[in-house]
Amino acid sequence: MHLLFICLLGLLLSFLGQLPLGTMSITATQIAVQENFSNAWKYSLGVAIIEMIYLRIVLAGVDWIMDHKLFFEILGWLTVVLFLVLGILGFIAARKQQDDKKALLLNNTINRFFLGVSMSALNPAQIPFWFVWSSYFMSVKLLNPNFTEFNLFTIGAGAGTICGLAVYMYGGNWLVTKMNTSNRTLNKIMGVIFIIAAVAQCYRMITGSGIE
Repeated sequence: MHLLFICLLGLLLSFLGQLPLGTMSITATQIAVQENFSNAWKYSLGVAIIEMIYLRIVLAGVDWIMDHKLFFEILGWLTVVLFLVLGILGFIAARKQQDDKKALLLNNTINRFFLGVSMSALNPAQIPFWFVWSSYFMSVKLLNPNFTEFNLFTIGAGAGTICGLAVYMYGGNWLVTKMNTSNRTLNKIMGVIFIIAAVAQCYRMITGSGIE
């Protein structure tokens, strides 16, 4: 029973973490709207796998993270630049948008699974999120530091990520269809979200609330 609780704990935390509007979630919506749900599920699976890898790294121990701090700092600043560029390109694309043309991130032949993998890998902000919560759960004895519980917690987190993105896939598709939202508007929304994400990531890097 306790092991099931550990799995559900990871699922619930990851699910709630996915609910706030962000670059991952709005991309899942765009894929569902402009392509199909099959590609959206592939994308979500790619996002979830990287999330699980990052979480497992965190659970393996803070020493590993500290030993590779420079790597995560470089990745963090690259994320700022990437998100800022994508935000600007989103507005440029919106100005030139044709109604039948796909959104900026989707106007390519990249397999949607690998799109999810790459976008999730360039989101190191999830590392401090998991570090804080996993440390708290271990401190209050909800999560014990052993191989089985760590794996179940990680599996639950992966499932929670997919469930959270599914809300945006289906709920977002319904909302966009209901409101008859154009591709130009979706590109503007994506541009705003990417710029906000860039500013937030820059703040985390400057204040040191990223990898410490």
